[in-house]
Amino acid sequence: MSPPILATKLYLPPVRPNGVRRTRLIERLEQGVSQPGHKLTLISAPAGFGKTTLVSDWVHLAGARAQRPVAWLSLDTDDNDPTRFLAYLAAALQTVSPAIGGAMLSLLQSPQPPPAEVMLTHLLNDLAALPDALLLVLDDYHVIESKAIDSILGFLLDHLPPQMHLAITSRSDPLLPLARLRGRGALLEVRAADLRFTPDEAAAFLNQTMGLPLAPEDVATLESHTEGWITGLQMAALSMQGRADKRAFIKAFAGSHRYVLDYLVDEVLQRQPEPVRRFLLETSILQRLCGSLCDAVTGQPSAQAMLDYLERANLFLMPLDDGRQWYRYHHLFAEVLHAHTQKEHPATLPPLHQRASAWYEAHDMPGDAIHHALAAGEIVEIGTIEHFFTDPQHDRTKLFLEQILK
Repeated sequence: MSPPILATKLYLPPVRPNGVRRTRLIERLEQGVSQPGHKLTLISAPAGFGKTTLVSDWVHLAGARAQRPVAWLSLDTDDNDPTRFLAYLAAALQTVSPAIGGAMLSLLQSPQPPPAEVMLTHLLNDLAALPDALLLVLDDYHVIESKAIDSILGFLLDHLPPQMHLAITSRSDPLLPLARLRGRGALLEVRAADLRFTPDEAAAFLNQTMGLPLAPEDVATLESHTEGWITGLQMAALSMQGRADKRAFIKAFAGSHRYVLDYLVDEVLQRQPEPVRRFLLETSILQRLCGSLCDAVTGQPSAQAMLDYLERANLFLMPLDDGRQWYRYHHLFAEVLHAHTQKEHPATLPPLHQRASAWYEAHDMPGDAIHHALAAGEIVEIGTIEHFFTDPQHDRTKLFLEQILK
């Protein structure tokens, strides 16, 4: 028997009256959905980058001008049941046309439902009969962990009629044939690098949306430190409400601030499996990460696979080269991880720094080796410092002082 339908899961979020209108991204989304052959728009980024808000604004503004009907489904963890997922999928599409999905729903309610492909064939035939274009939005797809539902969506994408387009928002890349779609020119991707607020957008958000008349240099400082992360800017703005000396707060704003710390711990860190959480905390001492270095620090041999996973999962990991060998964490996320480790597991920090120092020394990076040795509370040998100052191939004096000051 099909579950009862919660109507609010099918509601399109309203436009925020004082929100920042992201015209550059809305135009890009509109071009993607109107381009022949495009089947899927994927908006994939970490928590707090404004994915749902962007798609809602796009649908309300550009979609209304194009007179394109939209079916919206906000997903939650209960939707990992394939029967429930299909029932809600049909219900979302029926907000556009009640004729869609009737045959599939009848089959779902039968004592022995047929294979999913049979039911989806009925649904696809209904969609193919629509006279006009249709956009289906699946919001928060990262909550879906069912391979059966990934297969359902993959089948839909393979057989999607030309007048229909699918848009997905997710904190991590879904297990769909993205490479194949990308190779066929059927995929538009919007990622964290695209969603970050530009300096102008950050100024509009802080000054207009949040009502803070900040000087341009203060806006630039916040935008730089948050790296355009929207929720980070929002938390900073909320924390500044009623403060007399806003500039002093901006200079001190960091991942150890309680709002940032609570949000990222609750929304990101605590939602991860224990091996992932442990890896994040142990590698938070590093300014740059690579597989070999993380192997040495964590004592585990599979760090490169973990880094690949973190990048796919959009866990605030940023590549530093095209070969995906070196990475770094988003600055605020790294500060949150380190602050959490210092608070919850302070005894683990010295041995982590010791292992990092040994790796850097073995790879002829004395500046980083000394930095981690000092962080571990070790006494650095005089010979190491003398070599550091007298190395004829590099001007390392400045670098050494920078390491000491850190």
